[in-house]
Amino acid sequence: MIPTITAFERSPDRGKGLARDMRVRWTLEELGQAYEVRQLSFSDMKQPEHLALHPFGQIPTYEEGDLALFESGAIVLHLAERHSGLLPTDANARMRAIAWMFAALNTVEPPIVERSMAWILEREETWYVQRLTMLDERVRRRLGELSRRLGDADWLDGAFSAGDLLMATVLLRLQSSGIVDEFPNLAAFVARATARPAYQRAFEAQLAVFLQAQSAEVSSPAP
Repeated sequence: MIPTITAFERSPDRGKGLARDMRVRWTLEELGQAYEVRQLSFSDMKQPEHLALHPFGQIPTYEEGDLALFESGAIVLHLAERHSGLLPTDANARMRAIAWMFAALNTVEPPIVERSMAWILEREETWYVQRLTMLDERVRRRLGELSRRLGDADWLDGAFSAGDLLMATVLLRLQSSGIVDEFPNLAAFVARATARPAYQRAFEAQLAVFLQAQSAEVSSPAP
């Protein structure tokens, strides 16, 4: 059975590949698995039908047969465990890859998201510059730790894994800030990850949704 994921009908990132359905799309592409997408408006995401799948009214969700999942990390883990290619077969290496998945979402991403939300919600406040400076320091501290651990390796722990996939999507959220470029090995890590054909296919699929919505807006007759 072909699984169905949900995605924004009109992504707020304007086709930059930052919405969290990108993580699931990329995973499915890496694993060579077909999938379908159900596009949702922001209003749709708050309706009972979607809330039954995602209690917080967000995307993505994943449905396959009688299985329904929410949270991008949980979906990626499920797929990586079900299909070969994104988790090592060695038990210890497998758990290290899973640990990196948790590290990406629980340790590296939170200060990055907090910085993003400050820019969206607080940049008109008089104290914004001071707060941004503090948030940037937190992000740089975390990236410094990650950079030291990565060193001159291509990937976080041996071959490319679901841990690298999630870490790359997290670091991409900083692409407009230039902060990742301060750490050349992290910038190279992101470049390697996003050069993968599976990433490119997932990006094009997500971008197509934005371009379709933008085209529909342009062609809509004026009221």
